[in-house]
This record gives sequence, C-alpha cells and structure tokens, in this order.
Amino acid sequence: MASWFKALSKTRQGFGSTLSKAFGGGDDLPEATIEELEAKLIRADVPVRLVGELLADIEKNRTRHESLQDVLRRDLIAALGMHGPYLWKRGEKPLTILIVGVNGSGKTTTTAKLAWQVKREELRPLLGAGDTFRAAGSDQLRLWAERVDADVVAGRTGGDAAAVAFDAVDAAVSRGSDVLLLDTAGRMHTKKPLMQELDKVRRAMSKRLPAAPHETWIVLDASIGQNALLQARMFHEIHPLTGVVVAKLDGSSKAGFLFAVTRELGVPVRFAGLGEQMEDLVPFQPEAFVDALLGIGGNGGPDA
Repeated sequence: MASWFKALSKTRQGFGSTLSKAFGGGDDLPEATIEELEAKLIRADVPVRLVGELLADIEKNRTRHESLQDVLRRDLIAALGMHGPYLWKRGEKPLTILIVGVNGSGKTTTTAKLAWQVKREELRPLLGAGDTFRAAGSDQLRLWAERVDADVVAGRTGGDAAAVAFDAVDAAVSRGSDVLLLDTAGRMHTKKPLMQELDKVRRAMSKRLPAAPHETWIVLDASIGQNALLQARMFHEIHPLTGVVVAKLDGSSKAGFLFAVTRELGVPVRFAGLGEQMEDLVPFQPEAFVDALLGIGGNGGPDA
C-alpha cells in the first residue's frame, strides 16, 4: 500500500527546503524565510487566509518559544476539522451514497475502490452504474466490480440515468445490501442544465427510499488544485455535499487545496487516493496528511 509520505512528495518538495531552514531557525526566524514560506504555501494552494493565520501564529511563537514545526502541525491539523474515519455502518440499510464529479476526475474507478473499502468492513456493497452517457461507463464499472467481487446494477447506454438510480436502490433494498454506491455521469460544474439533471437522479432514489441518497460525495482530482475547489463549490451550491473523496493525491503538487475545501465549504474529506492500486484508496487521516506535508516521520527531514 502506498504511504502518505510518498504520495505527498510533490507537494512537499515545493517548499521542503524552506521548511528545513525555518525548522532550524530557532527563535530568530529570518524575515526572508517567512516570506518564502508564505509564497510557497500559497503556491501549494493552501488558502491565503489560512497562510495569514499561520504566519500570525508563528509571530506569537517567537515569544512563547513553541517550535515552528509544532505550530504549523497543530494549526494545519485543526484547519482540516475534527473528523474521524468514516463509519459505514448505519442504523438502517442500505446506506445510499451518490457519487458525483466532473469528467476525468477518477470517479468510476474511485467508486469501485470505495466498494472494496466496504467489503473490508465485512459489509455487502452494491454498485449502481448511473453513467449512461458514456458508452464505456457501465463496462468500466463492471470490470472493476469483478475485481472487487461486487454486484452491479446498470442500464443501456444512452438510457435514463434516473431509472438506473431507482432500480439500483430497489435492488439494494431487495437484496439486503449494506451500502449502495451510485456512480453518475461526469458533468462540467459550469453547465447548469447538466447539473440540474442530478435532481432527477436524486428524486428517483428518494422515490424508492425516502431518505436516499443519505450521502453525496464528490470525487476531486488533486492534481488540479484550486480548480478542484471551484468544482466542489459549484456542486455544493446545487447539490449539498456531505463528503469529498480526493483522487490522484500522489500526482499533485497542490495538495494544499484540501484545506480550502474543509474550511470554506465545511465538507469533510472522507477518503484519499495515494496510488493506483485498490488498497491505495484509504480513509483520510488529517494527522498523517499534515505530517507528510511537513516531512515529519519520513526518511529524515522535510526534503525526504
């Protein structure tokens, strides 16, 4: 399984040398180092407002003699919110999760990997292939489902995605599935008619099961940084999100955008993709994320 430290190497390398100088600077941190740290945190897509708060806390540190590393670690973990690992078990079943996102975000692959996470909890997942627009959408999900050993409910290409959603919920109820993960067609966040089509899918789910969908998670491509935040904001305005799954974290030099997602939208990060293998999609751990970002606990120091 890929590690947090390795997955965040590209983002960490962006300001690793600056952190090395800062962590070794003692109480008299040079102004130039502070300015360099500010610029590189922003370049890693850490929100400007949060960077300002971090620098203000660093100034306080000069008088209370807390180490810079401890200040940054504490503040960055706090900025991600106090969310523990996601609990799949609920009082009622099936738990229904609507998976949304734009084209190319890794949504279908991530949906299957989430099913693998469900099976690890010794629960029964069911996959819904709601991407009826793409000819290969259902086929791709079926192939992944075979690897996970999970059932799939699908419709024909070009068919009604809302009908697939209804059938998927119906199947989850009748088969006694614990979790339904409904993949949807990728849609541009700037195209409101396409976004509004999700309303039909949601209504179809709730027609079969009044509380459905219980969760709406967006899959974000970490490699595009702040642009992923814009996507999440647009989806959140039309279809309130309850969670984020960040894909391709290992290919990103701008992983700092996750702080903006949690602070500005108030939506927790549930899972993160640290690599390409099935087991590389893992529950999000704020402490592990920040430690890897700062180079704590790796092969030496911030540049490791």
